[in-house]
Amino acid sequence: MGTGLLDRARRPSAGRVLAAVSAAPALVLAGWLLAGLPLLLLGWFRPLAAVPLGLAAAVLLCRYGLRRLPAIPGATARQTAGVIATAMGSWVFNTAFHSEQLIVRRDPATYAQYSAWLADHGSLPIPYGEAAFGGPDPALRFGSVGFYDHGGAVVPQFMPGPPMLHAVGHWLGGLPGLLLAPPVLGALAVLVFAGVVARLAGARWAAVAAPVFAVSLPILYTSRTSFSEIPSLILLFGGMALLLDAVSRLRAAPETGAGIGAGLAGLVFGLAVLVRIDGLRDVLPVLAYAGLLIALRRVGNGEKTAPGAHGADSPDASGREGTGLRLNARLGGPLLAGLVTGAGLGLAAACLLARPYLTYLSGSLRPLLAVCAAVLLLALATAALAPRLAAPLRRIARIRWLPGLAAGTVAGVTGLFAIRPWLQTVTRHATTEEDRLTSEFIVKTQQANGLPPDGSRLYYEDSLYWVVWYAGLPAVVLATLAGAVLARRLVRGTAPEWLLPLMVIGWTTVTTLYRPAITPDHPFAARRLVPVVIPGMILLAVWGLRLLGEKTRREEYGAAARAPLAARLGPLSAASSARFAALGAVVLLVPPAAISAGTAFTPVGRGERAAVEAMCAALPENASVLLVERVTADRFTQLVRGMCGVPAAGVEVVPGTSLPASADVTRLTGRIRAAGRTPVLLAAEPGQLSPYGAPVRVMALRTRQDERSLVKAPDGTWSLSVDVWMVIP
Repeated sequence: MGTGLLDRARRPSAGRVLAAVSAAPALVLAGWLLAGLPLLLLGWFRPLAAVPLGLAAAVLLCRYGLRRLPAIPGATARQTAGVIATAMGSWVFNTAFHSEQLIVRRDPATYAQYSAWLADHGSLPIPYGEAAFGGPDPALRFGSVGFYDHGGAVVPQFMPGPPMLHAVGHWLGGLPGLLLAPPVLGALAVLVFAGVVARLAGARWAAVAAPVFAVSLPILYTSRTSFSEIPSLILLFGGMALLLDAVSRLRAAPETGAGIGAGLAGLVFGLAVLVRIDGLRDVLPVLAYAGLLIALRRVGNGEKTAPGAHGADSPDASGREGTGLRLNARLGGPLLAGLVTGAGLGLAAACLLARPYLTYLSGSLRPLLAVCAAVLLLALATAALAPRLAAPLRRIARIRWLPGLAAGTVAGVTGLFAIRPWLQTVTRHATTEEDRLTSEFIVKTQQANGLPPDGSRLYYEDSLYWVVWYAGLPAVVLATLAGAVLARRLVRGTAPEWLLPLMVIGWTTVTTLYRPAITPDHPFAARRLVPVVIPGMILLAVWGLRLLGEKTRREEYGAAARAPLAARLGPLSAASSARFAALGAVVLLVPPAAISAGTAFTPVGRGERAAVEAMCAALPENASVLLVERVTADRFTQLVRGMCGVPAAGVEVVPGTSLPASADVTRLTGRIRAAGRTPVLLAAEPGQLSPYGAPVRVMALRTRQDERSLVKAPDGTWSLSVDVWMVIP
């Protein structure tokens, strides 16, 4: 008996297991990125250096982030097992139907090529290899889609965070391992998201929310191929989980490492910038929240304010005593320090490794940086003037109609997005070459969809309906209800644990839906909803279900109290609560599952890996490859350079055509031979190569690609044919 009691004492509770498995992924990713970035900047991002340093950093962060981790209250073994089973099911399902997008047509293949280059070479930028073409020549073009020709080298588009993560898959399993890394990250995202739900709504509702999240089409889509949105989600929601744990530590005892937990939360939040430059926008509320906590700390650490002022100690809606923001105020400094460190590393990486990408985004990035600077200055000013502002703000907080105004604002914003298609048609007229290409793409997509051609249309006015497609109308309605109730409670000074999550979800959802800033075809445009919008909606929706369940239970007990034998109805209430949760799960799960069913069982890009490997095998070992057709050069220049391991360059095309001048091709082939290498020409059709020799087809890919739907949810895939012909002149 004594041994059994000892075993039970040593065995971690279900709540502690759920807390640990949902916080660890963000800490592991953060540790890997912290160790990998300096190595990449030094050109040493190789397994021999990155693996031991990355593992050591991840273990160190987990040691401090998970030490004395507070258990999630009320979590049962069944609920924890349900969350873990959902994550495992997500991994197995998305592995079975994973994508193989390697030919650079859109962002997934760009990330894949970026990752493959890092895995094999461990350094940036990518050298031209001009010597293999006989030296510089004005007709050579080393840049291609997703890879900029900048400063005498090739610089990949996008931030380096996701390729640093996906490269691990390449080290473990070569090209197949690279393609199977996204499903692993997708499973980790399920755990992290469910952990936040468990902390804010309860473990029962985490078991409900996890499958709803996992089956949503945008989550499936970005968990099957190399995108940045899933790692961003892990860091953003992981930061929320870590900060909530730090608050729980502080509530239990001030000397339990709460400050370290808050600093780690800020670091994880900030590293979202290393994964996506849009992470700057997503973490702005964290900056404002940290400034608020610092200001409250300056007002007075032990002083209590009147109920309703700045979230001070006051009973919440359920009658429990809230800790209030005043108790959390001591976490503001560590949170801000971690946030600035992580975001600073991300911005440094952007400036050093992705400068042309920043230039391309300058039109939207400069205003965002200005907003960040303004928020930082405002936070510092608020902290500095906090003692003087305290009294006026207390008076404002006592205004009786403010809670109702906050709730009405949430409902009103959702209503405005709902009627936006009748108030606005969002357009953009081409002013740059990139705009012109986007306009041409939209026209072609409109023609494929049977819509009137208008290249200026962006369809952003339908953005709320995108969320309805992928999360379901019940989730959007419940999320709006929950957001309104929580906004009202926060203004009244209760539910302080919801302040930062609601700030992040509300800010990012509104800014994303107002301007998604992406080509509007689906499922590609759905990726914008992944880091915050879809998980935020589902989180609020399950909390709204919990709210309705509590109200129903109170009404049931009220009726029972007026009836005979009221005491006998207690067990029935527990059973009805479980039935309510099950019914809520069905209501939330069915709409997104129905939308996802059209594409979930059809992988895209299958066969690309085998086709690429066969093409690479057909190239001579000492080849210098010239891509002599515009589209083939866009798609294959970096692929040949990175995955086939031979020098590659496009040839400048004659304006108004897709082919180069034959004199340029002849001159370049002669220079390649003079350099002691074998010239190889690649193009899309045999007729484009016949002037130089007898063409041989080295790729005949027939596969499926994503649908490009503009005005309805995607419900299938399209065929894709890619041919590559080769000539050795």
